Amino acid sequence: MKRIDGRKPDELRPMKAEVGVVPNATGSAMFTLGKTTAIAAVYGPRPLHPRHLQVSSRAYLRTIYSLLPFSTSERNRPGPSRRSKEICKVTMNALEPTVFLDEFPKATIDVYIDIIEANAGTRTAGINAASMALADAGIPMRDLVTSVAGGMIDGVPVIDLDGKEEDASVCDMPIAYMPREKKITLLQLDGKIQPEDTKKILKLAIKACEQIYQVQKEALRKKWVKK
Repeated sequence: MKRIDGRKPDELRPMKAEVGVVPNATGSAMFTLGKTTAIAAVYGPRPLHPRHLQVSSRAYLRTIYSLLPFSTSERNRPGPSRRSKEICKVTMNALEPTVFLDEFPKATIDVYIDIIEANAGTRTAGINAASMALADAGIPMRDLVTSVAGGMIDGVPVIDLDGKEEDASVCDMPIAYMPREKKITLLQLDGKIQPEDTKKILKLAIKACEQIYQVQKEALRKKWVKK
């Protein structure tokens, strides 16, 4: 099967990754898949205010996701939406298992994710960028978190859908994965497919996450080699 842009079913869009892109942040990163680009900036650990939100035994990981108004061909309304609030929550859930939050009691680690270009896969690109930004900030982590979405087009499982493919797919299945730990930290499914098809997409997604992992690590390595 050849896809709209000529890719094979298990082929990712071209990737780019860079860390240290926001000078004033504790850590930052940019991650691009095709025509979807996310920039993440980490601030903290720092005292959490208001104090009643503080947890005495651990830090609070706060994720703030924004699809910027100029990121798509049709201008988006600025400010939080139901979708952005949902993505904030799932992004936090995807990242929490990798961060040693108990090392920073009563603190907050704030992760801002801005989508500056969007052509599907914004939550997964955001998770990839946020994971790298946390590492760039020197936050203790068990592993990097990688993320990609899969789907099913004409009965064939495919990975890393672009905008047109997302419309054509009978489902959208984003996952987040810790490659070294071999643990899934996020699994969502929008649509109806057979259990065996879910397994096929998941297999492709994990393989793709392994490729993303190498790109993330190389970007981090480049920064530290320069120093």
